[in-house]
Amino acid sequence: MPGRIEKKWSPWPQLMFHPQMLEKRGEGEVYEKMILEQYGAEALKKSWIETCKALEQVTDEISEKGTSIIPIMNLEEFMAASTSRKEELKDRGCFVVRGVVPKDEATRWYHDLKDYVTDNKDSITGMPAETPFMFNVYHSPTQQAARSHPNSLALQRAINTLWHDTTTTTSPEPLSYADGCRIRPENTKFNSLPPHIDGGSLSRWADPAYRNVYHSIFSGSPLEHDPYDLSIRAPAKSGLFPGTSSQVLRAFQGWTALTSAGPGEGSLLLYPNIKLAIAYVMLRPFFQEPENPAEYMDATKWTLNVERGWYPGTWKKLPQIVSPMSHPHLRLEECLVNIPRVEEGDTVWWHADMIHGVDSEHNGTHDSSVLYIAAVPTTPDNVAYMKGQVADFRAGVPPEDFRGNGTDETKFKGYLGEKGILSEEGRKAAGFEL
Repeated sequence: MPGRIEKKWSPWPQLMFHPQMLEKRGEGEVYEKMILEQYGAEALKKSWIETCKALEQVTDEISEKGTSIIPIMNLEEFMAASTSRKEELKDRGCFVVRGVVPKDEATRWYHDLKDYVTDNKDSITGMPAETPFMFNVYHSPTQQAARSHPNSLALQRAINTLWHDTTTTTSPEPLSYADGCRIRPENTKFNSLPPHIDGGSLSRWADPAYRNVYHSIFSGSPLEHDPYDLSIRAPAKSGLFPGTSSQVLRAFQGWTALTSAGPGEGSLLLYPNIKLAIAYVMLRPFFQEPENPAEYMDATKWTLNVERGWYPGTWKKLPQIVSPMSHPHLRLEECLVNIPRVEEGDTVWWHADMIHGVDSEHNGTHDSSVLYIAAVPTTPDNVAYMKGQVADFRAGVPPEDFRGNGTDETKFKGYLGEKGILSEEGRKAAGFEL
């Protein structure tokens, strides 16, 4: 089926239980036992069976449809989408919006960004360390222009409205979270972005507010889980443990394409389901696989066991990682699919809880370049972070989430400072009026 990763899993880790994989935790960090005590064994078992059963139909559909299952709309269609269409997008949890930026403008941004990186290459770090193409650059003129582009801001605002909130403490008004960028050359291999979920790993179980997001899952009603309830998601502490997790709630993560890219060309891989996939990931640490591998896909053969203290693919400082052996019912080898081919100015969006990864190989014929621009709603914690981001920007230091990376960009050739922001709307989104 086009779009599936087929036999290409080998560069990524297969995660199975071994005592050496247990991350050392402090006294009292027995979150799985806390959850068991709060919700009870029967509720957890019920959710496990229901989730695995429902995944059978979902994975069959994804496996059959492959890449074609990911919705595609142009900007005008998205902005005018009906309520029923938006519900379809929410159910899928990811989509492509084409033509957000005119092609010629996106192409000019690509060349400007490449010149900026070349002119300042001796001061720029990134991944991989030896020959970086994922750059610790946050305020280049290209990034500032893209984050403050009127189409991008309008789209972010519309995407934020896919979430709902019964309080008056949040707003869909977008905030421009400063993230990095990428210019990946052709014929490169990079295995360091296996399928994972951002927004913290152990913090999902450890932080009481974050744990409450998944209340329905733990209480025996996984199909009632609402992934779009901002009123309970906003207080969650994704950055509870210092590491790679952002402290900001990105309602949808996003790529803005500066060049074209297709499957196998350093592109994105998505697991196009939210509700059941995150339910499975959240329940997985409570259950031990049967001794006979032939019975792995039979959820009834798994046993409740919170004594091992093992969270598969979970390390405090890293995002949540998944693999076929540790999370077999997800059928990742069949259901992690490439996004459709994108052209210059197209954008890709995926929910904060979505499993995603990046092609380990780029077999295209030119650079694959994207900007990391997310849809970030206005919440109390996001506002607090953005105030700090403005202070960091003015001080010439990397944003707080990236404090250990990057250098003083105010000294870079081509740096424009606040002049790089295109509009007053862009300044507001960047946090200058908070």
